[in-house]
Amino acid sequence: MYLHVGNNRNIRTKNIIGIFDTDNATISKETRKYLVEAEKEGFLDAASEEIPKSFIIYSDYESGFAERGKYKICFSQLSSVALLGRMKNYYE
Repeated sequence: MYLHVGNNRNIRTKNIIGIFDTDNATISKETRKYLVEAEKEGFLDAASEEIPKSFIIYSDYESGFAERGKYKICFSQLSSVALLGRMKNYYE
């Protein structure tokens, strides 16, 4: 199964580590630091050019990221509640 995260961007559901609300998660200094480092290393992408409401951390097995302990991060203009609702619909 795939989760549509906006603008024709899909992520395989079995590869999803977590879905986070951008406003709440970025309050933490450590989270902001993690996101900055991920951007520097090229592990960050966006499903849209709009202001993100959520971000998804996932492993990219096809690229070998899981083997190296690296994960990708995708920002989405959809809320974390909407994304979790979509996942719930897939598994019902």
